[in-house]
Amino acid sequence: MNSTQHKWGVIYCPKEGSGKTHRRWNKIRRCLTEQGVAFDFVQSEGAGSVKRLAAMMTDNGYRTIVVVGGDAALCDALNGIMERTPHTTQRPALGVIPNGFGNDFAHYWGFDEDDYKQTISWLRLRRTRRVDVGRADIENEQGHETRYFLNCISIGVGAAIMGIRRKTHSFLGFNTLSYLCSALWLVFQRMTYHITFRLNSEEKAAHVMNACVGSSTGYGQTPSAVPYNGQLDVTTTTHPKLTQLFYGLRLLFAGRFLKSDNVKSWRTKHVNFVATDKAPIAIDGHRLHYTVKSMDVVLQPEAIEFLIPQ
Repeated sequence: MNSTQHKWGVIYCPKEGSGKTHRRWNKIRRCLTEQGVAFDFVQSEGAGSVKRLAAMMTDNGYRTIVVVGGDAALCDALNGIMERTPHTTQRPALGVIPNGFGNDFAHYWGFDEDDYKQTISWLRLRRTRRVDVGRADIENEQGHETRYFLNCISIGVGAAIMGIRRKTHSFLGFNTLSYLCSALWLVFQRMTYHITFRLNSEEKAAHVMNACVGSSTGYGQTPSAVPYNGQLDVTTTTHPKLTQLFYGLRLLFAGRFLKSDNVKSWRTKHVNFVATDKAPIAIDGHRLHYTVKSMDVVLQPEAIEFLIPQ
């Protein structure tokens, strides 16, 4: 029997711009050993390597893959697993020990980045829930790409903010200074995009600040979405020009929608974005660095097991 079946494959993703990240990892590693977890670990080498490492672990027979990182790293691991197992539901179970700038999917389940000991004690019980996986088939200027996600796709100001926050935090390292520079940067961002999309047999076109497709809460942009109900939540947000910057700053600092009549929502299993007006797009915290011409988004119900709290 393959010995890796009974070990965790752990992918450690250092947090950019933090001098304390390795000290935290040493504590997590020590806690795993103290709690009797059998594991092998690898450290990511930067953007893109997590996907390759998760694919390698899947090929090598690991039945549990745990990411020490944030939403973007978790998404990369998911993509590595899904690409290696496209025609089966017999995939490694996926887990997370929150260690990133955005931990929205971990927060949905009640994991706390400040209490890694509790997280590990829950994960070692191996209680799992099958969760839905979103799939985005993207047409861009270079060709076609497929990406999978657990949380959301954000289009417009929400995606721009994710990119701004990551850039400023990686450069500056301090949360307060990073937020202030992000707010200044936001003043110069384009705020409105004309998008066209089809869902539930209808075509809709609108000038929006933000659109979101969520299988989970989507950083507050799809707050009613549930990652195991077989449905995607789709929201669009519009605001008069006088309140657009206020909305953007609110989304930057609070990460949540303002409650208003300017938010429209739908529930569907499939949405096709026919035109995106060169809007910035982020998938589970990853800002896409190319222009999306069109994007087809579907849901694969209960496609992977996720380790959840007891």
